[in-house]
Amino acid sequence: MPRIVLPKEQPAKETMENGENGLDGKVVAITGGGRGIGRGIADHLAARGARIAIIDVDSTSAEAAAAAIKSARPYTCDITREDQVVPAFEAIAADFGRLDVLVNNAGIFRDAQLVNAKGGQVRSKASAEEFDLVIDVCLRGAFLCAREAAARIIETGTDGGVIVNISSGAFRGNFGQTNYSAAKAGLVAMSRVWAKELGRHGIRSMVIAPGAIETDLLMSMPKDALEGMARQIPLRRIGRIENVARATAHIIENDYLTGSIVEVNGGMTV
Repeated sequence: MPRIVLPKEQPAKETMENGENGLDGKVVAITGGGRGIGRGIADHLAARGARIAIIDVDSTSAEAAAAAIKSARPYTCDITREDQVVPAFEAIAADFGRLDVLVNNAGIFRDAQLVNAKGGQVRSKASAEEFDLVIDVCLRGAFLCAREAAARIIETGTDGGVIVNISSGAFRGNFGQTNYSAAKAGLVAMSRVWAKELGRHGIRSMVIAPGAIETDLLMSMPKDALEGMARQIPLRRIGRIENVARATAHIIENDYLTGSIVEVNGGMTV
C-alpha cells in the first residue's frame, strides 16, 4: 500500500470579516486595466484591499482608472515591446516594494475568415499583418509580462504569487478568428507550462476563459443578436464583468489552484 504523505500544517491566513481570505496589501498588476474587463477586475480587487498597478497602452485610460481607484497607480506601456515592459515592471516593484499578482488581461481581435470565397471565387484573405498584431498583443505581450512579473515576485521575496491569464472560450477555435483563437489557445498552453516551472517558487498560474460578457463591444451588437446569444447559454443571460472579477479574486485567494482553466461562461460549453 503506498505511503500517504499529509501536508504540513499551515499557519492560518489573515481573513476578512466574511471569513474569506483577504487581499489586503497584495500588489496586483493588471494589463489592459484602464477599461473593460481589466478595469472591472481592478475595481473589484481594490475594493477587497489590493493595491493596483494599472498597465495600459492608453495613458488617458490608465490615469483615469488610477484616479478613480485610491490604491492604484498608472503605468503606460505597450506590452508588445520588451523595452517598455521591463522598465514598467521594475517601476511597479520599486513603487510598491513588491509584486504579488499579474493579471494578463490585455487583448485585441481582428476577425476574418482565412479565405472568404463564394461560387468558386476568392473575395478576400485574412491579413498577415492583423494575424501578427493579435499574436503580438495577446501572446507575446502576455509572455513578456509574465516573465517580468515572475522575476519581480521571486526577487522581492513575497510569499508566493499568482499569474492569472485571461483567455477566452475561443481557445477551442472560433469561426472567423484564426488569429485570436490561436493566441488564446497559446495562452492556455503557456499558462500550464508556467504552472509546472514556477510552482517550485510558490508561483501559481491559472487561466480564466470568459464566455459572452457585458463589455461595451459586445453590448453594441444588435439586440436580437444578443438575445439569440443568450438563448444558447444554459443560464439564459450574458455574463457580467463582475463575474470575471470574482473568479480572479477566487483564484488569488485559493492557494491550491494552479495549471487549470476556470470557464466563466454560464454553462455555454456544457
